[in-house]
Amino acid sequence: MSHSLKIAIIGDYNFTYNSHHATNMAIDHSAHFLDIDVNYYWIKPKEAIKFKPQQFHQYDGIWIAPGPIKSSFFLHGIIKEIVGKQIPVLVTGDGYKTLIEVLITSYQLNHKNEKLISDNLVEGQQFEKMFISPNSKEFRQLYENYSNVELTSSRYSLYPLLIQYLSNDIADIEAYNQFEEPEIVSLKNNDFFLACGFCPQISSTRERPHPIIYTFIKACQISDDKTRS
Repeated sequence: MSHSLKIAIIGDYNFTYNSHHATNMAIDHSAHFLDIDVNYYWIKPKEAIKFKPQQFHQYDGIWIAPGPIKSSFFLHGIIKEIVGKQIPVLVTGDGYKTLIEVLITSYQLNHKNEKLISDNLVEGQQFEKMFISPNSKEFRQLYENYSNVELTSSRYSLYPLLIQYLSNDIADIEAYNQFEEPEIVSLKNNDFFLACGFCPQISSTRERPHPIIYTFIKACQISDDKTRS
C-alpha cells in the first residue's frame, strides 16, 4: 500500500465559503498532477492551539486556511509555534496579516508602537482581482505559464519601514501586487514557509493546478521523504 501525505489545514471550515471548498479541491488537483496520495484534515484553531509541539510533526505540511477566523488570538499562537519548525507551511488569505503580526512581535520591530500593517482593504466578502508581479527568479518561473491574475478577499498595506525590516533578515518578498505592496513572502530560515495575501486555490483546476499549491505539496513530499529515509 502506497504511503499518503498528511496535510493539516488549520481553519474554521465552512462549506459555504468558496475559498474553503477551493482549498480542498486545490490539494486534490495537485495530488492528481503529482500522482501521489494526499490526505488532509481540517483542524479548528481552538483545537490546534492545544497541540503539544511534537504533534505538529505528525503532518507532512501545514496550510493556514483563509478566514473568517473565529479567534485571531489562537491563530497568532499557532503561527508563532510553527514558524520555528522545519515543516512546510502555506498561508493563504487573511492569515497573511497574522503572520506579519507574529513577525513584528517576535523580532520586536515595533519600537514606537505604531500601526505597521493596515486592516483589510477589501470591503465585505467580495473578491477582488490581484495582479501579481513576481520579484524572484523562482516566482517568475512559477508564473511563466500561468495567469498572474489572482482573486482575493483580503489586502493589506505594510508600512515602508516594516518592509525594509522584513527584507533585511527575516523574509524574502517573492511578489508584489498592482499597488506595489508585498503580496507573497517567504521566511528566510525555513525550507518552505510561504504566505500569500490572496487565495491561489480559487484559480486552481484539475487541468491546471495552481503552481503555488503543487509547489507546496511537492515540498511536503520532499520533507516526508527526508523524514522516512
